[in-house]
Amino acid sequence: MDGSVDGAEEVDTDRSSSPTGAETPEMDRNPSPPPDPADGEEEGDLDAIGDTVYSKHWLFSTLTRLIHMVTEHSEVDSEGQMQLPDDDEEDLCRVWDMAMDKDVAGFLQEFKATDILLGVIAKSRCPRLTEICVGILGNIACFPDTCLTLSENEDLGAVLLLLLGDTDPPTLLETSRLLLTCVSQKDVCSLWLQRIREKTSVRANLLFIMCSSTNTDLLEKVGELVDKLFDLDEELMKSWITAQPSGEDEEDGAESRLDVPSCFLEAAKQLRSESPNGLEVYLHALQLLTTIDEGIQTFAAPDGPGKAVWDFVCDVVCEDLCQPTDLPVVLQEQKSILVQAFAVLQALYRCQDQWHSRSDTSLPLIGTILRVLQYHSEGKHVSTSEGDTKDEQLQTLADITVEFLADICIQIPKDTMADLLKGGYLTEKTALTAAGSLMPNFKTSFQHLQSVLSEADPQMADMVRKQFPV
Repeated sequence: MDGSVDGAEEVDTDRSSSPTGAETPEMDRNPSPPPDPADGEEEGDLDAIGDTVYSKHWLFSTLTRLIHMVTEHSEVDSEGQMQLPDDDEEDLCRVWDMAMDKDVAGFLQEFKATDILLGVIAKSRCPRLTEICVGILGNIACFPDTCLTLSENEDLGAVLLLLLGDTDPPTLLETSRLLLTCVSQKDVCSLWLQRIREKTSVRANLLFIMCSSTNTDLLEKVGELVDKLFDLDEELMKSWITAQPSGEDEEDGAESRLDVPSCFLEAAKQLRSESPNGLEVYLHALQLLTTIDEGIQTFAAPDGPGKAVWDFVCDVVCEDLCQPTDLPVVLQEQKSILVQAFAVLQALYRCQDQWHSRSDTSLPLIGTILRVLQYHSEGKHVSTSEGDTKDEQLQTLADITVEFLADICIQIPKDTMADLLKGGYLTEKTALTAAGSLMPNFKTSFQHLQSVLSEADPQMADMVRKQFPV
């Protein structure tokens, strides 16, 4: 699967047509030109779209020229690549930008631009033209009213889902952006979820992008789309985890047998150094998988992806986040991604008996947990003294971190405790912080920690006992 998605980036003439192959819906006729402006309309204010300075006449002429251009190429060479002239590309990019305006989006919708663009996409043999058309639709979809009208177009819905199987990264990016925009709007999200549930190739195509693309923007947008789908529809998430290749999926080859967590992991690895935001998106998606039994069973399986995900997230936490040389303020900057990372690790820790001994838990990981609690404790005192309002996300991070520490401490062996002390991960300061964090709600974990610490370092244990008598 070497770069099948990205190979098209290098040479324009190597790009395959969009959409490809027999899946492209055939249009019964050429797309209709936009209606003429109202009779008697004068130039100037009457030619302006709403309160904008954009010209209706210019927009009409641009769309009409687009239709003629695609139609002529289709009649002359329906299979060959089409080159988009620079002037036409520049004008279409202007339309793309104009569609970001609500008045323009409404005007385009009123004069059936969706049908025009759909017809162009279906006949396009130019990846750049397809990308621009989908991009224009993506901007039109940013407004609830126009998104509703656009989403009710069944033919457009079918074509957009087929475009997820394209090989042109810019087209895939704009298609993913458009779909994310639609599923993020409450009035139409159920309609799109139903289409995606019915079109099983969507799963295979999106997973293939995740595990084969090196395009950072595309990986991030696809991650946002899948994360949103899973957040909205738990049943869809379950079906994607448990999917078996059959029927339509068999036509997609090996891609249909890709498992969801492994593809999330590949994308996260690609984004680790390039896009912290993208990495966080995939960590959240992995965390969503741990909220359902089907996901936990997949992670817990001896030959499943659990260990690989555990090793990767541990490495991110221990190497990239909250380092010993960082100031406590770093917690504020990293709180969001730490919440996702610890949520994933805690869930995996609870189901990892099949592939990893809990007694072998990484010392640097425990050290990072202790450091996060220490930094939070120090920052909390500063915030209180400065009269700051409570930071809910920081508190969520503290809560998850304490729960994770409690899970570890309830059965931490003496040897691990000795290694923590020897490696400098557990100091008087962090021991007191850990004990203070566990004491209110996790007394069993606190007592076991105190017991093991008494064997490993009686003096430190005595200090903790005096500070937190049981």
